[in-house]
Amino acid sequence: MNRGKVRGWYWVHKWTSLVCTLFLLILCVTGLPLIFGDEIYHLSTGGVEEVPPPPPGGTPVDLDTFIARATALYPGDVPLFLGWDADHPTVYVNTGARPDTPPAEMHTAVFHAFTGERIPVPQFNEGLMYTLFVIHTEMFAGLPGKLFLGAMGILFAVAIVSGVVLYAPFMRKLDFGTVRTARSRRLKWLDLHNLLGIVTAMWAGVVALTGVLNTLERPLYDSWQAGQLARMTAPYEGLPPPERLGSIDAAVSAARAAVPDMRPSFVSYPGTGYSGLHHYGVFMQGDSPLSKRTYQPVLVDAATSQFTATAQWPAFMQALYLSQPLHFGDYGGLPLKIIWALLTLVTIVLLSSGLYLWLGRHRRPIDALVAEIESGGRIEADPVREAA
Repeated sequence: MNRGKVRGWYWVHKWTSLVCTLFLLILCVTGLPLIFGDEIYHLSTGGVEEVPPPPPGGTPVDLDTFIARATALYPGDVPLFLGWDADHPTVYVNTGARPDTPPAEMHTAVFHAFTGERIPVPQFNEGLMYTLFVIHTEMFAGLPGKLFLGAMGILFAVAIVSGVVLYAPFMRKLDFGTVRTARSRRLKWLDLHNLLGIVTAMWAGVVALTGVLNTLERPLYDSWQAGQLARMTAPYEGLPPPERLGSIDAAVSAARAAVPDMRPSFVSYPGTGYSGLHHYGVFMQGDSPLSKRTYQPVLVDAATSQFTATAQWPAFMQALYLSQPLHFGDYGGLPLKIIWALLTLVTIVLLSSGLYLWLGRHRRPIDALVAEIESGGRIEADPVREAA
């Protein structure tokens, strides 16, 4: 690689890294506990999610009962979502002051699916873990915050690619994994930075790109609503929203009959932004490792509880839902989460070492760095540099 290309790639790597480093450190620090979100929730609630199993031969409580009880708990609220826990016999109901209530203002009630007993669990939008989640996903700035973090993720991906490009010529005359500890402290950290970067490049790229995709969730939903959802609900265009809603239990039964090989995961009410103004959106899941990570939307008329239409998610929505658990290492249970956490710690060291190297840049002009890369990492000792 000639000197001009080396200088170009070095410039790209330096500035993309510098612009995003602070925000990536914030994402790493907040994301580390979120990897173990389920385990932390279990410990912090004292095991309240260990609900009794379904009684032998028992039948689930009518879903309309849960809706009535949840809205009675929070007078003035309207129902927004109803859903099932895949691992426990529980049903949750989200309510809010209006159909477009944001998550931070919602109320949640959880019930035993078979006994109807209310289960005392903390609100999902309270406490330290929720604060960390909001910082990690939008930095308390809503959609602009999400998109900004997405831009930082793109810069990080470019920094990874440019770092890989520079690594090959830099290590041309050095053994893989060499860390020259006998020379200057700064040279040791440069070698360590390069080593950590190359061994985590693939993982970091996956996390960066899945994170970018997750920041686009709202725009992707808007695109789905303007496209596929609009076509599915075209006969209802121009009609006023229903004044009275039909049975949610009957709506779920209609969805089960329409897609018998799948199970319902959650139901959205009209006006929540997931199913238009005239329909319940019953989002169905499969049981295979992939199908249980994504959804098939079934629209049910909210006034009559009759089946309207169903369709497969478009590819961009499938990619979104498949990327969310991958971003937090939630595909392989606790062992994979531990690996994700260790790699996150390595990334924190990587980012910190890059910042340290940049802060000492006045002792290491770009020409010296380019010369070292061109020589394969073998530059004779320089007493000025060695003093760094």
